[in-house]
Amino acid sequence: MNRNSLYKNSANNFRSILRSIMESISGTDQDFTEGSLGRAILLLSIPMVLEMTMESVFAVVDIFFVSKLGPSAVATVGITESLMTIVYAIGMGLAVGTTALVSRRIGEKNRDGASFVAFQAILTGLIISLLIAIPGASFASRLLDIMGAEEKMISDGFMYTSIMLGSNGIIMLLFIINAVFRSAGDPAISMRVLLLANLINILLDPMLILGIGPFPELGIKGAAIATATGRGIGVAYQFWLLFNGRGRVRLLPVHMYVQIKVLLSLIRLSLGGIGQSLIATTSWICLVRIIAEFGSGALAGYTIAIRVIVFTLLPSWGLSNAAATLVGQNLGARQPERAQRSVWLTARVNMIFMGLVSIVFITVPDFFIRIFIQDPEIVGYGAVCLRIISCGFVFYGLGMVMIQALNGAGDTATPTAINLVCFWMVEIPLACLLALKLGIEENGVYIAIISAESLATLIAALIFSRGKWKLRQV
Repeated sequence: MNRNSLYKNSANNFRSILRSIMESISGTDQDFTEGSLGRAILLLSIPMVLEMTMESVFAVVDIFFVSKLGPSAVATVGITESLMTIVYAIGMGLAVGTTALVSRRIGEKNRDGASFVAFQAILTGLIISLLIAIPGASFASRLLDIMGAEEKMISDGFMYTSIMLGSNGIIMLLFIINAVFRSAGDPAISMRVLLLANLINILLDPMLILGIGPFPELGIKGAAIATATGRGIGVAYQFWLLFNGRGRVRLLPVHMYVQIKVLLSLIRLSLGGIGQSLIATTSWICLVRIIAEFGSGALAGYTIAIRVIVFTLLPSWGLSNAAATLVGQNLGARQPERAQRSVWLTARVNMIFMGLVSIVFITVPDFFIRIFIQDPEIVGYGAVCLRIISCGFVFYGLGMVMIQALNGAGDTATPTAINLVCFWMVEIPLACLLALKLGIEENGVYIAIISAESLATLIAALIFSRGKWKLRQV
């Protein structure tokens, strides 16, 4: 092949990739049970990566402006986020059950069935959110005290915690409805929802926190109001799209009643998803409580470092969600081998991405902490946290895909068992031993995180390789 032919083929390949990228962002009618797996992963993963990146922008923007209020405010956000992980866990768990059922129905070419699942999921999320909102908003001060917050943090920041817990239903619906769009094969819709929500949050955050222009200076409380408002408008847009949009799943009056069989199936799958998320996230609450023993500086540094890590991990979750959708849809289309190939291909891409990120974080961790705060003590704590935890990024990249693939197949019990062993029976005891007993302090917590996550990855990869998930019926 001469040079001109090579150049022409390269140009054609580049144009083909560019067209696929534009199609993925604008929305596609692609049937993901047919055609090239590489193209299917590209079409699904790009908007999912952008969606997850924008989800992390909420946290990054909030902490950027809250950091202007000092270490106490940052630490308050950190403790509140550790409490909010329970909300995220339930929302993500419901999203897991929703993804498994909706993707399977779409793979079977049963769009009405997917719409029935969507309504059951929304109804379940609303009921659960009310059970959290009332006590959460009412006892915010007490919750901060239990989590080890200092008196000033409680008096200045309890309204932030109250608003965030009280508006948890918005977060639930954002997770659940975006999971409907994503697993149906319309991830571009989910991406647009979060783009709108983020733009509003970015505009309101500085105005309400710092009191810019005609807005009052609300301090840390303004961050909660801005976030709830942005997400709330995003949810309103979701409902408009469900009833009036052109996506693969639409809600009509005929779909809006309780179907016991579908509801029970959703609850069964979601309990596994909620269980695995609660186990993982409550372990993070315990880790925050351990780190709080070493002062607000260590806690603030950890909070900022985790925000940076979340910003990087959420795009990887986007890739993992693509694997879950492909598994569910291809199992619905009775193509288990295609489902398996899609998972291993996605895993390789994710590991390469996370490996490159880890090199950057290990080399220059200080740079990323200083984006948010200049306090030398907090920068030091945050940089060490970022450097240590990023050493396990390649394992995290593989583990995310394996876990989400099992979830997408409807096997939510296995990841729950993995999390139980690795996070409650390994991570928490090991963190207590290293940090409190052996005197390694907060660095012992970070070492425990790497150890537990790596173990979870190895177990999940082994179980996935055995292939029993291909036989799951949902």
